[in-house]
Amino acid sequence: MSSSDDFVIFEQPLTERVRIFLRLEFLLAQRRHHRRDETEFGVRSTLHVLLDLLAVMSRSDLKTDLLKELVEQQATLNRLAKRPGVDQDTLVATLDDINEAIRGLQGLANHFASNLLRESDFLTTVANRYAMPGGTCGFDLPTLHFWLSQPRHLQERDLDTWASDMIPFERAIGLYLRLLRKSREAEPVTAIRGMHIHMPGGACHLLRAHVPRSIATFPEISASRHRFSIRFMTVASVHDRAQQLSIDVPFMMQCCTL
Repeated sequence: MSSSDDFVIFEQPLTERVRIFLRLEFLLAQRRHHRRDETEFGVRSTLHVLLDLLAVMSRSDLKTDLLKELVEQQATLNRLAKRPGVDQDTLVATLDDINEAIRGLQGLANHFASNLLRESDFLTTVANRYAMPGGTCGFDLPTLHFWLSQPRHLQERDLDTWASDMIPFERAIGLYLRLLRKSREAEPVTAIRGMHIHMPGGACHLLRAHVPRSIATFPEISASRHRFSIRFMTVASVHDRAQQLSIDVPFMMQCCTL
């Protein structure tokens, strides 16, 4: 979910690959936020989100998936460059970004995340306790307690070393999602009595609903590649059950694909 001045944007991934990329985008943003916090709990939060990132990245061959997507976009844009009326400056800048992202990914090991977890006893030990509520207390993990007592510059060195291979992924995922989100213009739609059913004419990898802030509602999206429904809900407070709106809801919709 993201937002603008007039709209709150709700996103629904329609492929597993986009779902993983969105999760990584979310976790990488968390890591950047916590990395600026110099307190002990800021360092703990940075370490915890780092472990979440490693867990997600070690489940599949993300490097191959990302390279495949970016190489396909590179070929598409190169073909587009031959058409008249194309903004060459924007096209060249985008191709430069793609080329840089591809080079960054090609310099990485295929399974760096699982390798890092396997080779670091410290990270493995913390990861094993992390899933337990309160499992990283000082009496549970004296090795973590000792690390947290070290000078700040040593902690920063370790955190940045562990995250160094994530930087090319962060750039590549950010670029891919930026291209995906800009692949289609948002179109005005009205959900009749709070419900909209849509069957896209072609492939759709990411559905984005731009909901006006002036309407106190949020969408519940049930979607596949070929059909999806959007039901607009409202709730008076977190203590109440959400109810479907009975009024027509105008909103903007994007069916994004690359």
